[in-house]
Amino acid sequence: MLNLRPKVLASLFVGGILLVPGVSSKAQVVVTPSTPQIGSGNPVSPEPTVPRPSHTQPCTVQLFQNLEFANYDVKSFSYAPPADCPGPWEKVVFTADFTVTAGNQYDRTAQFSLGSTSLFFGTTAEPTQTLSPSWHVESDVTDLSALLKSAQTGSANLGNFVGVSGGVTYNGIIYANAQLVFYPAKWGETPPKTPNVVIGLGNAFLNTTTDQLSQTLTLPTNIESAYLDVLSQSQSDDEFWYLCVPNAYASELDSCGNSGFRETEISVDGKPAGVAPVYPWIFTGGIDPSLWGPLPGLQTLNFKPYRVDLTPFAGVLSDGAQHTVALSVFNANAGFSVSSNLLLYTDPLKAKVTGGILSDNLAAEPVPTVTQNLTTGTNGNVTGTVTVASTRQFSISGYVETSHGRIVTTVEQTVDFENSQKFNVGGLTDVQDLTQSATVNSKTTTNDGLLVFQDLKTVSYPFTFSYNQVENADGSVTIPNISDQKLLITEKKTFEGLEYFSENSSEEVASQDTLNYDSSLNFTGHSALSSKASYSAKDSLGYCYSRTLTSANNLLTDVKDGQGCNPGLTITLF
Repeated sequence: MLNLRPKVLASLFVGGILLVPGVSSKAQVVVTPSTPQIGSGNPVSPEPTVPRPSHTQPCTVQLFQNLEFANYDVKSFSYAPPADCPGPWEKVVFTADFTVTAGNQYDRTAQFSLGSTSLFFGTTAEPTQTLSPSWHVESDVTDLSALLKSAQTGSANLGNFVGVSGGVTYNGIIYANAQLVFYPAKWGETPPKTPNVVIGLGNAFLNTTTDQLSQTLTLPTNIESAYLDVLSQSQSDDEFWYLCVPNAYASELDSCGNSGFRETEISVDGKPAGVAPVYPWIFTGGIDPSLWGPLPGLQTLNFKPYRVDLTPFAGVLSDGAQHTVALSVFNANAGFSVSSNLLLYTDPLKAKVTGGILSDNLAAEPVPTVTQNLTTGTNGNVTGTVTVASTRQFSISGYVETSHGRIVTTVEQTVDFENSQKFNVGGLTDVQDLTQSATVNSKTTTNDGLLVFQDLKTVSYPFTFSYNQVENADGSVTIPNISDQKLLITEKKTFEGLEYFSENSSEEVASQDTLNYDSSLNFTGHSALSSKASYSAKDSLGYCYSRTLTSANNLLTDVKDGQGCNPGLTITLF
């Protein structure tokens, strides 16, 4: 079977051009303009920047500047809290700027940490012979305030190969700046409530379903609520997990195995405690690298963690004994890079609380179903469909006796997943059309004495991808690639059944490109290369943000702000 599968494409092309040896020159970080520049090839996202308080003067702590990444050594840096802004802080923002020198380089994974606590997790953009990409990322890390009160050592892990491998010169050197910006709380105003204890579980590489990132901890004895921020990044053989098929069909479909279903499982002392969906992040070198310039896939350069509510376990975790918090990835297939931060809120008036689990019917593992309808034609082509689906419904309830009475927290979730792929594989024909959906519907009910609070939230990950390699009558080959990623979030908060806050956001990146080859399978160029990225968000307090970006031939062509927002309510954040 001769084809140009996605993994082969990713190795043949960097930034949409054939790899050829080149010479890079030393560079430093180039900070990009705060507004997207039409005509630029620099990576840009439609997401808003983190909103900053306008009534306070911030203090900045530089973590590192113009740090060079040209090998696999982990770089260390020192952190100390800002002397001029001792806290409490209304907001803390992590920012970083990156530049990769022009030339040849793969996308690389970056993780910056303080101790074992993750500050940033993302990937890098790929350069071309004529583009040295620069980009900016930032995130709200106010919830890490307890960690940031003390001096400690940090690490910047961004492995990058510079040299010759397989006859190809990889010469793109990555440089980065990173800083924390602190906004003091206004005098006389109550600062935001943040976790009293932050514990990083570190990171691990999981090759199989049974591998775990696990930490055994001695925790405070007065925990009122607990949360776990989870990041699960697919790498290596699992980079394109959403295009995988069950092992029984992997050979005939020339595909990776363990099916197109992955899910992150969380446990406390070996007992199922929560579920985190795996987002199908696509890196800038993924499948067809030209799809992602200058508009990368959703969160590609700056992953967002999925927060799991462990509050039903607060009473158990407060009993003074050691407890093990662990996470694994169901169907991991060499594998997943995972990281997690544990966030704890403690009772301000009581040194010791008691409590326990009332009910927990979450199964340790999902039970996905596989449906296939494949046939082999007289021409040897394998055609048909393969679908894997999973549905989980569970409820976990627990209580804790606090200084202000008994609090009962019940987390109810429905987790739905389906991955359906259509195939026509054989010879130079290689069609693989994917339609995938993952949705988590959550209802968290808090009974605080006679008061009842509810948080209703839906997170949905629709994703389609079409890879359609066909041989033309003259022997040439065309490969149209079409991708559409979305992230849809809605949330509503109620008190005694009355809604007091709601918000929703929608993000999408839609890209298309056609790769053309002559009859000798020499690459001849692109056609129909374009992309569109949009982000919109509204809440019941009047916040409204909207931005749409479009590109063609790997250059930004248009920026539209404020669509769908009333002029008086539009907030554009740069």
